[in-house]
Amino acid sequence: MSQTPHIFIVDDEAPAREMVGDYLKMHGFGVTLCDGGKSLRKEIESSTPDLVVLDLNMPEEDGLSIIRDLKSKINVPVIMLTATASPIDRVVGLELGADDYVAKPCELRELMARIRSVLRRSGPAKAAAPEPSAAKAEKEQLVRFGTKWLDLEAQALRDDEGNEHPLTASEFGLLKVFAANPKRVLSRERLLELANARDAEAFDRAVDLRIMRIRRKIEFDPSKPSVIRTIRGGGYLFSPTGDKA
Repeated sequence: MSQTPHIFIVDDEAPAREMVGDYLKMHGFGVTLCDGGKSLRKEIESSTPDLVVLDLNMPEEDGLSIIRDLKSKINVPVIMLTATASPIDRVVGLELGADDYVAKPCELRELMARIRSVLRRSGPAKAAAPEPSAAKAEKEQLVRFGTKWLDLEAQALRDDEGNEHPLTASEFGLLKVFAANPKRVLSRERLLELANARDAEAFDRAVDLRIMRIRRKIEFDPSKPSVIRTIRGGGYLFSPTGDKA
């Protein structure tokens, strides 16, 4: 098995599974997205996940039958996502072999903490995604920004070799906001509000200049930004690894 835990996310709602997937990828996990039981079985034919995050309420096939079928074939940890599922559904799911459950809409940090906890119980080698080579802080405090890692605890930007790249307080404030809002379009006003940056400098042009400076530090090609993209008429959008989606 690879060192990086690989998580399968099964949810018929694309925005929900993509949001969870983006968050886990941002924190170093391998991720495969499935829209139901059929696609899950197809993916399992070619690779075995370290853990499955499974929505219980899906139209094609309910999560409980998927758990029953999955557990009869492979011993893989399962975390149920439950929105309208009744307490009896959760109990049945646990009796069928599910390892934990989280209510939807889920707090992403809680879900990640539960994933780490279940992985630790299922085997030490699966306990956590690997750190970048030089990172020593807690994994959940590290966020990928293109060519760099942002250490939220140390308020530092580092490359894969551990070299630190200076950040101003305002630049860190913006990166912290982007880290908490991946794949979401944020207007300049919203960025300033979330970064608590309403000072004498905090006007549209100042945001643009700060982001231009940030791009020089994190983008694969600053002349063609893919990590922090400009959305015409909307603001900016953060894609952790430069994905175009």
